[in-house]
Amino acid sequence: MVLELLKRLSDAHGVSGYEQNIVEMIKGEIAPYVDELSTDSMGNLIAVKRGGDFKVMLAAHMDEIGCMVQYIDDKGFIRFITLGGWFMPALYAQRVILHGKKGQIIGVLGGKPPHMMKDEDRKKELKQEELFIDIGASSAEDVANLGIEIGTPITIDRELKELAGGRLTGKAFDNRVGCAMLIETLKKLDSPHTIYAVFTVQEEVGLKGAKTSAYAINPDCAIATDVTIPGDHPGIDKKDASIEMGKGPVIIIVSASGRGLISDPKMVAWLRSTAEDAGIPHQIEVGTGGNTDATIIHLEQGGIPSIPLSIPARYIHSPVEVVDLNDIKEGIRLLCEALKTRP
Repeated sequence: MVLELLKRLSDAHGVSGYEQNIVEMIKGEIAPYVDELSTDSMGNLIAVKRGGDFKVMLAAHMDEIGCMVQYIDDKGFIRFITLGGWFMPALYAQRVILHGKKGQIIGVLGGKPPHMMKDEDRKKELKQEELFIDIGASSAEDVANLGIEIGTPITIDRELKELAGGRLTGKAFDNRVGCAMLIETLKKLDSPHTIYAVFTVQEEVGLKGAKTSAYAINPDCAIATDVTIPGDHPGIDKKDASIEMGKGPVIIIVSASGRGLISDPKMVAWLRSTAEDAGIPHQIEVGTGGNTDATIIHLEQGGIPSIPLSIPARYIHSPVEVVDLNDIKEGIRLLCEALKTRP
């Protein structure tokens, strides 16, 4: 079931550049359903279902935002860099996992207590350099003995939980949701085309895996599955983000006000007509922010018609992202139906 699959993917750990855990998990899920499985030199996992000459690339990035050890002081406190776009208040006071040479080590992200701040300090923006990780060590030697060193990757210690109304919360829904969609699509798919399902690396730090894999595959068109921001909760205006959770997957016409991607009109028409003909609830987005793998894929090999198909997700780039399970199921259904035809 989709819920169990997404839980395994969300609870797993794989920051940008360290996606191997996710690769192995996905391999185990899809191996019986594809004709070829390979990884390229960047680390992208490429699954192929053979069909006719028309090639469709499906892309979903495996990496999650996280951190990396940068410095360890004499008292055993750890300084770090972020990998991907963190909003510092969402990172402060979180429990984390350091993936060291001797296994996983639990730590907490600490900073100066509010009780010890002056009034003017409380009003200032929280900065990364003010934060540190405490693993309980008393010295740099203690940290080293635990297998932690400069370059150790760090992820958030959080597990998927069910909310009311078919909603789910967890970490790394950006973009393990997209990965789950591709996995389930491969299991159900009946297409006359040759399908390249690419689970990409390093999207959160520059869309890197999608760029190299799209160049190598040179598909006739591409769909990137990801998440996008709804405007259905306090603090955001519907005029700025008109989509809502629970109303179906999102066909994106424009991302980042066109600086990122203006989707190919034939691709938009293809997904819209498929959804309408099959009675699949769906939404249309013209967005001002955020990019997906489609942004870089469409610029490769002289131009590849591309489009994102996204799932509404509240509070993205936080440890408590929220999605609607039915939106994911309808997104899978839309992919399966669309791939029976072509743009």
